[in-house]
Amino acid sequence: MILITIAIVLFSLIALTALHELGHFLLARKFGVKVEEFGIGYPPKIWGKKFGETLYSLNLLPFGAFVRILGDEDASDNEQSFSKKPVWQRALILLGGVVSFWLVAFLIFAFIIGVGGVPTAITDDFSQTGVNTYVQIYQVSPDSPAFTAGLKAGDTIVRLRVADYELQTYKTAEVQDFIAGHKGEEITVYLRRGQQNLEITAMPRVNPPQGEGAMGVALVRVADLKYAWYQAPVQAAKLTAQQTVAIPAATVKAVKEKINGSKDSGLQFVGPIGMGQIMGQAMNQGWGNYLTLIAMISIWMALFNVLPVPALDGGRLLFLAIELIKRKPVDHKLEQRITATFFFLMIALMAVVSIKDIIRLF
Repeated sequence: MILITIAIVLFSLIALTALHELGHFLLARKFGVKVEEFGIGYPPKIWGKKFGETLYSLNLLPFGAFVRILGDEDASDNEQSFSKKPVWQRALILLGGVVSFWLVAFLIFAFIIGVGGVPTAITDDFSQTGVNTYVQIYQVSPDSPAFTAGLKAGDTIVRLRVADYELQTYKTAEVQDFIAGHKGEEITVYLRRGQQNLEITAMPRVNPPQGEGAMGVALVRVADLKYAWYQAPVQAAKLTAQQTVAIPAATVKAVKEKINGSKDSGLQFVGPIGMGQIMGQAMNQGWGNYLTLIAMISIWMALFNVLPVPALDGGRLLFLAIELIKRKPVDHKLEQRITATFFFLMIALMAVVSIKDIIRLF
């Protein structure tokens, strides 16, 4: 089962990066730029076949995908070269990869909304016939009773029991009142985690730290809102736009809390290993949660790629903006040196974060 999970996670990440590169590929072909190679994985090469002017390859290292475009890395006088195309065409080729991430998120959200319903935060006053509602944990404070007992973000609380008294609940206020009324007592929490039904015992604190509840969990009431197939695209577009705004806002808030010394900021840097672990956990909580996470990752990758940092698409767009202002291209060798420097810095950062991921696992 673990091997299957790893395979699905790897396939998902490769598929995301391949679709990103496909965006570059399609726009390059649209504007007559020669694509020399479209590769899945990174060299050494396992298999390759040339169709037309492009070599399609399958490579050994399963960490993404790439396209090799004529004139992208080295200036070329060939009319099919990337460097010979107008600035606006080069900009669209670069943006093609970024837009593909948003398109993937939109399609995933449309599928989830139209087929199974999208989990949506609601108030305790919400009431609609035929709609499934439940209370879900969305954050667990470190070193809290919930953390020690093994409760996790994404767990759905089904019912609570103390001695002979039991509460089956669908509202956050009821859960909070139950916990507040039984501080210092052992509470059995019946919960659903993906396809599993679990019983976990925890004891709420009588005097919790400031800013934390007795149990140390943040709760949200959720409804699986399903729409007709013709409404799904509109709702998916709205959700994609909302998350495009919400993700950077939440990140900025978490960074501020981290700077201010909050231990419960929710900010945690992870590398490929940590990301794989998070995706594996989401898969254990059901395909709906997993696909939602993939959509969120896709939006995050779109936002990350448009940052004006050399070695990212946004950095390349920055050089094009400078070219427009100066009315002449940035020196190609200078651009390469700057890009290479930032690329190696990113690789070093990824290596450090990956080491921390490994340490966290053990």
